[in-house]
Amino acid sequence: MRRRKPMRHRVLPLIVIAAALTTGCHPAMSTQPSKIQPPPETLAVPLRFASHNFAAHCYNTIGCQVIYNGRYQQEDGADQVAPPPPSPKYRKELWDSVEIDIHNFPPPAEVRWKSLDGVQHEAKVDMAAIFKDKLIWHKVPKSDMADFFSGPVAGDPSIFLEVNDHTINVYTKMFIPTRTEQIPGNKDSNFRNDLFLVWTHAY
Repeated sequence: MRRRKPMRHRVLPLIVIAAALTTGCHPAMSTQPSKIQPPPETLAVPLRFASHNFAAHCYNTIGCQVIYNGRYQQEDGADQVAPPPPSPKYRKELWDSVEIDIHNFPPPAEVRWKSLDGVQHEAKVDMAAIFKDKLIWHKVPKSDMADFFSGPVAGDPSIFLEVNDHTINVYTKMFIPTRTEQIPGNKDSNFRNDLFLVWTHAY
């Protein structure tokens, strides 16, 4: 009877897999972050910004802390649990800028938190890299855009950093007056203030 050879070559991969599954802290990125392309209207009518507004929001996290522009934008206690988003439209209904007129660009935002499974995470989110072209994202064609800025620089867009369990998202929005009503018959709807997902990464 032929004897089978010892299965020593399978031991190392199993050890590596077990170590990867039991690692508790993840300061490094596990996958490549996703940079999303702006709408075609943004590229057709490029508006650039020299300063911005910023706010951070944490959901489904433990001890979430976000430091940007030299101060805490979010500072939860070490064991404080941030609840899930309060409504399906929470970004549109509840988000507003907290700190205004931040000159482009401070050092990367420093984010520390635990996901709901108890794993500790650390990340640096570089707004200068994400918005390296300093473009204001919008969906307004030139023919419908009111003259609300002078020169190549427009007003201050809002940038939002969202931490939700294992994921960090970066959004932006900008109030842009339009020549036409966005809701026909509503004379107060001559503007757009769309919220765009610009960057996302799962840790």
